[in-house]
Amino acid sequence: MFVFPALVICSVLSRVLAAPVPRALPTPVSVATAKTYLSQLTVAADSNSPAYSRDLFKTWDIISGTCDTRETVLKRDGTNVVTDSACKATSGTWVSPYDGVSTTAASDFDIDHIVPLKEAWVSGARNWTPAQREAFANDLTRPQLVAVTEHANRSKGDSDPTEYVPPLQSFVCTYIRAWITVKHFYDLTIDSTEKTTLTNYINAC
Repeated sequence: MFVFPALVICSVLSRVLAAPVPRALPTPVSVATAKTYLSQLTVAADSNSPAYSRDLFKTWDIISGTCDTRETVLKRDGTNVVTDSACKATSGTWVSPYDGVSTTAASDFDIDHIVPLKEAWVSGARNWTPAQREAFANDLTRPQLVAVTEHANRSKGDSDPTEYVPPLQSFVCTYIRAWITVKHFYDLTIDSTEKTTLTNYINAC
């Protein structure tokens, strides 16, 4: 099982909390690189022992000033976003890449973890420290956090790509590359069915 060295823990957490905020969804690796990364992922059965709890992943961190991770992603993913003194979005336009739905109300959108927190837990994060899980849950550097419609986020739940990919076909390849990018960076495992599904999708990209 992969163990984060102490310096890596500090490095990852500091990059998540202190790095300049990207102005667009971080780009996943290329299809070719994703295929290589996929071949390097460890195949293992998921384990929910000890049992997952969302409270084990601290969200949302303050990123800059009064802006937390959710507000930072909303500003990043929206157009003409205006915020108040508390960093709450008061106006703007958002388009969900999962289903193409547009809104001018930030409250209509959730921030989705492309690799869900429970999925991370059962594929390795159960062995991490709280600081490692916090870094994962607030990661603005990898293509892990994206503003999507509440409906899309609820429809996905904790599903992996075997059970859910975005209904907007033009985003599926990006989603699959992002999934592989995140799993590879955090050295998370994949189960055998997940590997088959990811292989089929990435080969079709």
